[in-house]
Amino acid sequence: MNEETSSSQRLFLLGMILSMTCWGFSWTSGKILSLYAGPLTISFYRFTLTFVSLLVILGITKESLRIKREGLLDLLLASALISLYTFLFFKGLTVGKAGAGGVLVTVLNPIISYTLALIIGRRKPTRQEAIGLSIGGVAGIILLRLFSDASALWSAGNIYFLLASLSWAFLSLVTSRAGRYGSPVTFSCWMYTVSTVLMFALSGPSSAGAVLDKADFTFWGNLFFSATITTSFATTFYFVATSKIGASKASSFIFLVPFSAALGSWMFLNEVPQIHSIIGGILGIGAVYILNKKKATA
Repeated sequence: MNEETSSSQRLFLLGMILSMTCWGFSWTSGKILSLYAGPLTISFYRFTLTFVSLLVILGITKESLRIKREGLLDLLLASALISLYTFLFFKGLTVGKAGAGGVLVTVLNPIISYTLALIIGRRKPTRQEAIGLSIGGVAGIILLRLFSDASALWSAGNIYFLLASLSWAFLSLVTSRAGRYGSPVTFSCWMYTVSTVLMFALSGPSSAGAVLDKADFTFWGNLFFSATITTSFATTFYFVATSKIGASKASSFIFLVPFSAALGSWMFLNEVPQIHSIIGGILGIGAVYILNKKKATA
């Protein structure tokens, strides 16, 4: 029994490594997709395929499609936030680099989320939390290159990536309540349903149809990877693994995402990681480690 449990844990650990690598590589995939159409249209196609793949997962697991009525407001809010995040994700990639954006957003997401939670909870940070947040602030300044040029905030997609991190922080607060209304996967499925309709309304049928005229194997392959492998299966596996190996251990694997984002863009887009991304990324990971360690031992 112990050997079986140990083998199961090793399987989940391997799955977590693969899932986090997929999350990082999704930035490379997103950069390629951004070359085919505008952010709204690409977001529509990504949401559509994500919705379909989540339906397949729900069919396999035979989970209910129902969520509690009181969760409707959170569902609509989460749909709006994931739509905003995805739009900013693709908008930033149209003018910025996938590797730099991937490191910036994945490092700042947990730091901004932690800060936001403190503000909403009206709680002063402890000494260790203050140290972690301070290091995170320095990491953000370095990643955005504000130490050398304040105008860098408006260049290379930085402002879009920064706003994406802010929208993701608010999204995390909303989706953290998803378990109250039913299955988290069911909540996600309905969230992407609403987001698909919203993005189709904003992009329009003519733009969606125009993509089909020039879509090729590269487009469909990256769309499948971005929507199905990354968003549906990798994220779902993360939720399952969290319940198996514990939230604190599972969250530590997120440290792999900025490295895999930089690695993917280097391998497939020939984007050589810049020194400010490397230094800022390492500092940011250190900040998140300090915050998570405090959170896990509290």
